Amino acid sequence: MIYVYLAEGFEEVEALTVVDVMRRAGIEVQTVSITGSKTVKGTHDIKVEADIVYEEADHEKCEMIVLPGGLPGADYLNEHEGLAKHIACFAKDDGKKLAAICAAPQVFGTCGILDGKKATIYPSMEECLKGGQATGENVTVDGSIITGMGPALAMEFALKLVEEIKGKEAAEEVAAGLLFDRR
Repeated sequence: MIYVYLAEGFEEVEALTVVDVMRRAGIEVQTVSITGSKTVKGTHDIKVEADIVYEEADHEKCEMIVLPGGLPGADYLNEHEGLAKHIACFAKDDGKKLAAICAAPQVFGTCGILDGKKATIYPSMEECLKGGQATGENVTVDGSIITGMGPALAMEFALKLVEEIKGKEAAEEVAAGLLFDRR
């Protein structure tokens, strides 16, 4: 199970592209609202009905946490104490993965899990990668942490997540079906 966390003001294209691409790859993924309500409004006033609320999430069954960016959504994710605890636990577990795109990699910096790791984030936010080394790449993978730079790269980021979970062949198959050139 993969969880994509939603907070008020999340970047819609980043969250929903990940969900769509993973489901095309046959990966079980759920959106998780941290607002207490299943209905969450994105940064562009698009309302999305999350699959579950935070209190219903079973992190024992979850193998990856994905954080979309967008502001103030990434800031709200950054302030959520329960989510921070799960991220810290995932960072210590070899079988668990963490992913964030756009402004959301700041959450990993705040949680202190980027020490000595490479990561990417929305340009001008590099100082938020506390302890991490900003790569400036579209998508960066360092061990179990995957980060993406921003909204225009949501498809590339989502396909990298598929590759990390199901392998390169699965990601290539989904990319071909979407007419996405991964060169």
